[in-house]
Amino acid sequence: MPNKTIIIAGGTGNLGGRIIKELLKKEVEVRVLVRSSSSKEKIAELEQLGAKIFTVDMNSEKEIAEVCNGATCVVSALAGLEDVIIEAQKVLLNGAILAGVKRFIPSDYSLDFTKFKDGENRNLDLRRAFHKYLDGTSIAATSIFNFTFMDMLTNEIPMIIFKKKLVLYWGNADHKISFTTIDDTAIYTANVAVDESSPRYLRITGDQISAREIKDVLTQLSGEKFRLIKTGGLGLLSVLIKITRLFSPSKTELYPAWQGMQYMRNMMDERADLKTTDDDRYSDMKWTKVSDLLSKYLKNNR
Repeated sequence: MPNKTIIIAGGTGNLGGRIIKELLKKEVEVRVLVRSSSSKEKIAELEQLGAKIFTVDMNSEKEIAEVCNGATCVVSALAGLEDVIIEAQKVLLNGAILAGVKRFIPSDYSLDFTKFKDGENRNLDLRRAFHKYLDGTSIAATSIFNFTFMDMLTNEIPMIIFKKKLVLYWGNADHKISFTTIDDTAIYTANVAVDESSPRYLRITGDQISAREIKDVLTQLSGEKFRLIKTGGLGLLSVLIKITRLFSPSKTELYPAWQGMQYMRNMMDERADLKTTDDDRYSDMKWTKVSDLLSKYLKNNR
């Protein structure tokens, strides 16, 4: 019989679903909070895996507390803007506290935003604002900083132009960026969820690699020469972000172009440097390297 019960919100999402799969491997009871509007197909998939589904009003602390009764940790994998990251997480947190849950993992999963200032990255500003509320409560919290999702290197991050054999960068070509895959982040989060001694902050990275090194890896793996192209300095990127944001047609989009540019600016900043990591905290972790990801991508796209 499971000796721990973990609650997860945002379980129908990409990261949330992977966290659930990893938690179920640990033979804990997994309760998933979903809205009435959540995807029936995704809910059915989670039920088949063995998760227990609870449809609740995410604006009701009381309903959330009823599901959280007897739980040991609440994991948030919610994604959104202020109405989700601040307001919905507050309700989730309050429901957990009302039920007597001792531990809470907020939906951070980003670079270490404690080193940045308000106004530099909208989505990180929201997480920092929620932290002010979270740290004012009695619950024990653990934030997981995985820095940059490595999976995005082959699509969303405008860094590698595979067809033209180019690697683009801003600022310093030798600045090392910290990358962690979504799967590795999910495995680590599942470990943290059952680890009652986890600290307030944990910083992880599957790989630390520069634009120049990525170019070299691609050249070696493909057998074709990739070139390194500097698109500009960080000052120019900051100006472009302001211009792009000014003319953005939507202010409520979760990942508009300017938001991605803000994150790129943060990635290349020295404040994102990771001197020490918590990678060795759990012995079952086998970290994916950028070379592993790119090798697989190139094989699948020949």
